[in-house]
Amino acid sequence: MRKSNFALRLQPSLLEEARKVAETEGVALNQLINVAVAEKLSALRVESYFEERAARADIPKALDVLKRAGKGKKPMQGDELAR
Repeated sequence: MRKSNFALRLQPSLLEEARKVAETEGVALNQLINVAVAEKLSALRVESYFEERAARADIPKALDVLKRAGKGKKPMQGDELAR
């Protein structure tokens, strides 16, 4: 894995809080920042993925499939409705 350096300017209060969290978690500050950036990027990618999937959705077809689901079949053990 190739690594690179990047000068990151953080507000002093944010840097201090990040240092505290890194220490509490028992990881290096660099590792904490790497994981935080990775989590944010992942969240942004997931959002755009679902937006793209929703744009391709065929709502009438999906509703038709849901209408047919389980038709004529008894509930499986544990799926019965509570009375």
